[in-house]
Amino acid sequence: MSALAALEIPPIGWVVLGLSALVVGIAKASIGGVAALSVAGFALFIPTRESTAAVLILLLVGDLVAVALYRRSADLAMLRRLLPSVLPGIVLGALLINVVDDRTLTIVIALCILAALGVQLWLRRRPAPAAGSTTSATSSGLPAAGSPHLAATLGAGAAAGFATMIANAAGPVMAAYLLAARVDKARFVGTNAWFFLLVNAAKVPFSAGLGLFPPSTLQLTLVLVPVVLVGAWFGRRLLRAIDQRRFELLTASASLLAATALLVRAAV
Repeated sequence: MSALAALEIPPIGWVVLGLSALVVGIAKASIGGVAALSVAGFALFIPTRESTAAVLILLLVGDLVAVALYRRSADLAMLRRLLPSVLPGIVLGALLINVVDDRTLTIVIALCILAALGVQLWLRRRPAPAAGSTTSATSSGLPAAGSPHLAATLGAGAAAGFATMIANAAGPVMAAYLLAARVDKARFVGTNAWFFLLVNAAKVPFSAGLGLFPPSTLQLTLVLVPVVLVGAWFGRRLLRAIDQRRFELLTASASLLAATALLVRAAV
């Protein structure tokens, strides 16, 4: 464990990292926006650049669990509209990671989360679509959710690609987009599951090319993988128990808390 010991994580750091890994599992099986808390937790105790790779591995584990649980709830038509615009955002994020220092990257992560939260709250003020206005069905057999404008879809895809590459912080971006489309909580989780499995897998070569997978990072994530699985177990039960309004409130609150924690860290 010598490589892991090199990180010099204090006892309170292990507690925070463990809770962050638990939140990854919860987020993947229920409240997607709370994953931003994990991004903040890891960035507090390991270098910001390496923290993005550590969280990425744990997110991929959670993605596999989430897809296994909710693959039939995904809005596949929405995914087809979103995915083409993600790659340019990933490339831009990789370029940024390569040129900025840890403090600047921390601030950029926080600002991305806050921007996504602002968009989410603004879009939620739109009036609900009239009954019968969305009668088409998705390829999953479920009735279609409201379809945001093409420009909003392209912007959300690019922003999600950028935010997920620099910080694994695309959860609030996707939350903003899916809540604006007025999807129910089951479709929210199912669409998120497929979207992030595909996107996070696409990020691995970029992160490896930037040298973000040192032995210490790989050992750390190996230790925390079981905690992610426990979180997913708990998250699935939470999703069944929580109503739609509270689901959306927790998603937004988690994003705000994560951004605030990162800004405080950058200021210290």
